[in-house]
Amino acid sequence: MEKAHENTPEPEQSGDEYEEVITTHINADFDALASMIAASKLYPNAALVFPGSQEKNLRNFFVHSTSYLFNFAKLRQIRLNRIKRLILVDTRQRDRIGKFAGIIGKKDLEIHIYDHHPDSEDDVHGDIEVIRKIGSNTALLTGLIRERGIEVSPIEATIMCLGIHEDTGSFTFSSTTPEDYLAAAWLAQMGADHNVVADLLTRELTTEQVWILNDLTLSATTHVINGVDIVITEVIRDDYVGDFAVLVHKFMDMENLNVTFALAQMEDRTYLVARSRIPDVNVGEIAVALGGGGHPQAASATVKDKTLVQVKSDLLGILKSAINPKKTAADMMSSPVLHIAPEETVQKASDIMTRYNINVLLVIGETGRLLGYVTRQVVEKAVFFGLNHIKVADYMNIEFSTVRPEATLKEVQELIIRTRLRILPVVQDEEVVGVITRTDLLTILMGDQIEPESFYDAKTAPQLPRKKNMISLLNERLPDPIMELLRRFGRVADDLQFNAYLVGGMVRDILLKRDNLDMDIVVEGDGIEFAHEYARIYGGRVRSHRKFRTAVLILPDTTKVDIATARMEYYEAPGAPPIVETSSLKMDLYRRDFTINTLAVKLNERHFGVLIDYFGAQKDFKERVLRVLHNLSFVEDPTRILRAIRFEQRFGFKIGKLTLSLIKNAVRINCFKDVSGQRLFHELKLLLMEQNPIGAIEQMDAFNLLPVISPQITLTDTFRNLLEEIENVLAWYRLLYLDEPFDAWKLYWHGLTSALDPENLRELAKRFGMNDLEGRALVDQREQSEELLNILYRFQGDAYRLYCLLTPYHTETLLYLMARANNERVRKLISNYFTRLKGTRLHLRGRDLLQMGFESGPLFRDMFEALMEAHLNGHIKTRQDEIDFVLEHYHQFLGDRFPDEAGTP
Repeated sequence: MEKAHENTPEPEQSGDEYEEVITTHINADFDALASMIAASKLYPNAALVFPGSQEKNLRNFFVHSTSYLFNFAKLRQIRLNRIKRLILVDTRQRDRIGKFAGIIGKKDLEIHIYDHHPDSEDDVHGDIEVIRKIGSNTALLTGLIRERGIEVSPIEATIMCLGIHEDTGSFTFSSTTPEDYLAAAWLAQMGADHNVVADLLTRELTTEQVWILNDLTLSATTHVINGVDIVITEVIRDDYVGDFAVLVHKFMDMENLNVTFALAQMEDRTYLVARSRIPDVNVGEIAVALGGGGHPQAASATVKDKTLVQVKSDLLGILKSAINPKKTAADMMSSPVLHIAPEETVQKASDIMTRYNINVLLVIGETGRLLGYVTRQVVEKAVFFGLNHIKVADYMNIEFSTVRPEATLKEVQELIIRTRLRILPVVQDEEVVGVITRTDLLTILMGDQIEPESFYDAKTAPQLPRKKNMISLLNERLPDPIMELLRRFGRVADDLQFNAYLVGGMVRDILLKRDNLDMDIVVEGDGIEFAHEYARIYGGRVRSHRKFRTAVLILPDTTKVDIATARMEYYEAPGAPPIVETSSLKMDLYRRDFTINTLAVKLNERHFGVLIDYFGAQKDFKERVLRVLHNLSFVEDPTRILRAIRFEQRFGFKIGKLTLSLIKNAVRINCFKDVSGQRLFHELKLLLMEQNPIGAIEQMDAFNLLPVISPQITLTDTFRNLLEEIENVLAWYRLLYLDEPFDAWKLYWHGLTSALDPENLRELAKRFGMNDLEGRALVDQREQSEELLNILYRFQGDAYRLYCLLTPYHTETLLYLMARANNERVRKLISNYFTRLKGTRLHLRGRDLLQMGFESGPLFRDMFEALMEAHLNGHIKTRQDEIDFVLEHYHQFLGDRFPDEAGTP
C-alpha cells in the first residue's frame, strides 16, 4: 500500500536544532537506526532521538558507537513542547514512540511519517505519509534520497545497508521487494562496507534461524479469544536452534502484532516464547501456568515430555480462562472467612490452624474490620517458647494487602503471584467479605490441570531436586583437558579418602552457559595435603596458606587452581575479617554470599558430576533471583552489597525482595563504617570492570551507596551525562581496533571521582590504599587532567607539539578527557593523536645512524626528536626522507668524512 504526499517538501531551515526531531520505535533495531540516519539526509537540521531503549547484545555496542558519530540527542535534552516537526520512521504506532506520544495532536505540530508496517488501530496520522509495503523501511528512505540526488558517505551507506539486510533476512524473507534490492545495490555503489554488514549479521542470524523465521511467518494463525486477537505460530526442528526469542521478536515486528505465542518443538522439549503489547493479555501469568515465567509483556516456558500439539492444546485452554477482563475478585473469593479475634490466645490460633489445616489466619475485630494476620510459623514458634497464653494481637502482622470485590483478575494476579501472598482478603466498607487463596488463582489460570492441594498446602514454592547429574552439561561446556583435570582431582580424593568438589563461580557459569575456567576446589579433608598429593602424582607446584587452610596448585602448563579445606566462618563484629574453622561442605557453602554461588559438583569417581544444591540455588536460577543465605549477611560483610549489584547487572537477575530489604537496612545502619578502604576499593574496582558499570553506579545511587565512597559524589544529570559520554567514547575507541591494551574501569573511576577536588581525591586514595604504582598513577593523572584539559582548550600548536603534550598521559586519561571535554575541537585533537600520531614509528634506528658514521651519545636523542617532529608535521615520510633529513641537518657531526663518503644503511 502506498499513501499520498510522496512529493515531500524540502525541509525548512530552523534556527533551533530541537524544533525538528527524527525518532523511531522503542527497542530500536538496525532498520530503525538506519532509517533515522537516512531520514537525517532528508532533514539535515533535525535532531535524532531514540524514544527509549535499543535492542541489546551486539547491536547495543554498534548503536552506541554510531550515536557518537552522528547528531544524536538524549531524550531528556528535548523540550517536547518546542518541537514543531516530528519525523517518525519505521513506525507510526502511538504506543511505540514513548514520550513523543504525549505531543501527538499538539497544535501547530507537523508530523512526517515514513513506514513500511501494516495498518493498525493505534496509528498516528501525519501531514506527510510515505507508507509502502516493502521489506525494509531503510530501502523506502534510500529511494527518496536517490531521487533527490543526495550523496551519502561510506559509513552512512554501510549502516543503511545493514538495516536493509536485517529486515529482509538478507533478501530471503517473503516480504522482500525489488525496491529493497535496488536500494542495497545503490548503497554498495556509495561505498557500503559489506565486511561490516556480514560480520554483524552472521553473528546474529544463522541460516537455520532465517528458515525458522520464515516458518513462523507461514504457520501463523489468528485466534479471537474473549474479543482479543491472539496469533499462535509454531515450528518443529529435530535439533536445538538458539536465540528463538530473538526470532519471535523479529517476527512480531515484521507482522506488526499485538500478542504472539510462538511454539517450537526442538529435540525432546517444546519451547514457548510469548510477547504482548496490550494490558489485556499478561503473557507472564500464562507462561507461569505452563511452568515458565516472565513479565506481562514478555515471557517464556520450556515443557518436557509433551508434544507441540499437546502444549498448543493446553495453551488454548489457559488462554480462554486467563484472558477474561470481566472476572472480578467477587467471582474468585471464598466465603465465609476463617478468622480469630485479637484478644484470643496463641494456643487458640494454633488449634484453629491444626483443625482446618491452614497456614494463615486472619485477625478480625468486633466490627468486622481486618486488623492483621498470623502465620503458622509464628504461632508454632510462640507455642514452642511457652507463650501459649499471649494474645494473638501481640504477634500478628499488621502490614497486609487487600482488594475490593470489583478488583480485576489482573489486580488479584499482581498481588498474589508477584508478591507471593498465600491469601488475599477481599474487603468492602472495611469489612472482610471473602478471601482469595493462591489455589483459587491458580485454578482460574490453569483450569483442572493441577491438583489444588499440592499448591495450597505448600509452605514454600516447590524446590528443584537437591541433586542431579550434570555430566552431559560439563562435557558440553568444558574443554576435554579441563574434564580430565577434574577427573584426576576425583581420583586423588579417592586415594586420600577425601571428598572433593568443584564449587563457586565456575559451577554457576556452567549453568548460565557463560565461559569461566577459574577453578575452585573444596576438599572435605585437608586441602593442603590434597594439593601436595596431586602435585606429587601429576606434577606441579603448591603455594599453601596454613592460616586459612588453602593452597594454590600451579600446574605444569601454569594453570592455577585454588584448593581449600571445607571450612566455616564467623564474624566477631560487623565488617570484621572472618574467623575460619574446619567444617563440612554444607557449612563451607553456607558462608558464601548468594545462593547462586552455593552449588557444588562432586568429583569423586563414584559420584562424578553430581550437582549438590543445599540452599535452593536452582530455583533461584530459574526465577533469576539474587538471594542471600541469611538475614545478617550484609551486616557481617557489607561489601556483599556491591557484589549483589555486580551480579545483578552481569546476569540480568533481580535482587530478591527480602535481600533488597536487608540491603537497605544495612545501609541505613551505616554498616560500611568499619569496612577497610582496601576491601571497599577492591569490590568497587570489580564493579567498574563489569560490562555495564553505568547501571551498577545507578543502582549504587538508588541504595544511597555513593556517599560511602565520598560525600562529594552524587548522581546529578551532569554526572550521568559524563558516564554516558564515557560509554560512547569507549565504543568509539574499540572500533579503532588499535590492539593496544587499556583498562576501561579506569575511565569510569575517573568519571566517578570527577566531582572531587585534589585534596578530597588524595584523601580518598589514601583511604582506599592506592599506594602501588598503578594506584598512584591513576590519582596523579586524574589531578593533572583538568590542567591538561585547559591547555587543550587553548591549544594552537602543530602535530608534534600535540604529540609531545599527550604522550605522557595514559590512554584511559585521554579517553576520559574526550568524554569530559564537551568540546568538539578538543575531541578532535585527542582523536587525531590516537588515530594518526600515537602509532608513528621512525624508520631509522640507532644502528642505522652508527652505520652512517655518527657517534652515539646525546646527539642521537636530538636527532630522533627532530626526525619525529619532521615526520609528524608532514615534512618527511619515507626512510630515504629520514636519511636525507639527517644528512642535511647533522652532516657537520660526521667528523672528517665527506658527505658523499658517509655510507647510507
